[in-house]
Amino acid sequence: MILNPVSVHYSPLRYPGGKGRLAGFFKEVFRLNNLCGAHYVEPYAGGAGVAFSLLMTEYSGHIHLNDISYPLYCFWRSVIDYTEDLCRKINDTHVTPEEWEKQKKLLLNQLENNIVRIGFAFFFLNRTNRSGVIDGGIIGGKSQQGQWKIDARFNKKELIRRIECIAEYNHRIHLYNLDAEYFLGSVVSALPQNTLVYLDPPYYERGQRLYQNYYDEKDHETIASLLQSQICHPWVVSYDDCDNIHRLYRERKGFTYTLNYSAAERRIGKEVMFFSDNLNIPMSLSN
Repeated sequence: MILNPVSVHYSPLRYPGGKGRLAGFFKEVFRLNNLCGAHYVEPYAGGAGVAFSLLMTEYSGHIHLNDISYPLYCFWRSVIDYTEDLCRKINDTHVTPEEWEKQKKLLLNQLENNIVRIGFAFFFLNRTNRSGVIDGGIIGGKSQQGQWKIDARFNKKELIRRIECIAEYNHRIHLYNLDAEYFLGSVVSALPQNTLVYLDPPYYERGQRLYQNYYDEKDHETIASLLQSQICHPWVVSYDDCDNIHRLYRERKGFTYTLNYSAAERRIGKEVMFFSDNLNIPMSLSN
């Protein structure tokens, strides 16, 4: 099955393999499992497109977003607690290669800057780098001779609108900056049973290229073991489709699917989902 890009975007971030287009699938999971109003958890939040879609359409009562990346955490904390300051910086900052250099240096000196400055620097690079990858290089190149320029993905009015919409739900958004393994064992274990956990770990085969915080083989094995042996809540995990991931989750039900990507170039990516035994899966997607 091919899942096409969605027309409604809730997250202001761009992410490799962004899962916002899976929101419709998760809404059906909520309906089939009587989860409407439940807590929803993402141990690897990233752009959190699914989470905000579920929250802002009232499928989920509370969302819990965790990510080990401190700059990413600073961005989401700025969205929730320092909305006006963040939006002012977005509106007032010129989107130029010179500013890109400034924000890149700022991100490398986190101890000398506050949460809003770090969060904005992350956001600026996310919106001005190729495919949203922090180390991906500037859109259009430093000489700006490419087809697309640095501000091609920096629609200030629309991005501010998304941020302000999210901030309206701040009392129902819970943020964490923890290692995923610790987060699952401490925070998630204490949540109500009426909770759905969705894990979207770094890609198995291309993680080092796409993410600053990537996993090695042992890390993937640790999470797979923890998830399948200690997490009592219903859960879903998604990955790039490869043999080693199928091996780690060989005893779980799952299915493969494809996503249409349209970042630097249009392509179709094949991915896989696995599910806890106590979760009903929409049949239209699992065949």
